Amino acid sequence: MLPWFVKYFEVVTINSQQLVLPVSLPDTETFTSFYTGDNILLLNYLKETLNKSDFYSLYIWSAFLSGKTHLLHASCHYLSLLDKKISYIPLEQHLFLEPNILLGLDDYDLVCLDNIDKIAGNRLWEEAIFDLFNRLIESNRSKLLITSNAPPKQVPFILPDLVSRLEWGQVYRLKELSDEDKLYSLQLRALLRGFELPTDVGLFLLKHVDRDMRTLSGLLDKLDKITITEQRKLTIPFIKTVFNL
Repeated sequence: MLPWFVKYFEVVTINSQQLVLPVSLPDTETFTSFYTGDNILLLNYLKETLNKSDFYSLYIWSAFLSGKTHLLHASCHYLSLLDKKISYIPLEQHLFLEPNILLGLDDYDLVCLDNIDKIAGNRLWEEAIFDLFNRLIESNRSKLLITSNAPPKQVPFILPDLVSRLEWGQVYRLKELSDEDKLYSLQLRALLRGFELPTDVGLFLLKHVDRDMRTLSGLLDKLDKITITEQRKLTIPFIKTVFNL
């Protein structure tokens, strides 16, 4: 069995040629490393949904970079441990893909469509997703997880039937973490990686860099590698040197 973060392959049509596109997902984004904050109801519902045997859809939205993709990656990781058939499609890359990538997903246990708002206004993609939704309902075995930057009716889709389908399942807003929770989240992820993020260093980062979780997680990745390479403890002077602050 392949590790979950190199398990995903999709057939893509580029210049009339069928290519196999590997999608590598980060092995650090699991449910264990997701700091819940005020999202306990969403997290509980998501886990319950993944354990059901029939079709369910869940639409997760947030106007902030607050962890939507993390939850999809965590769901992929969770079901991969059960040897389930999984597809993760980052729709922010739809310009490099073809809508027929969605064909053949009817028998998948989990289908993740990340950032569906990125294809709004593209009729071919909207019709393909609407058709996929109907096929998954008919097969009645898959879990469909969708993320977006706004609830369905506030995304500028041109296909009203697609909006209706997206509202057919559960729609949840992912609440942004407070600065205090962001600090706890970073410290949790650091501990899971095997190093400690001192509180003063975490607070310094929150004060001097963009505070969205994608940026903060990326900085943590860089710090993890640098501390291993240079064998240095994390201090504010060291952080200033690393990030030119």
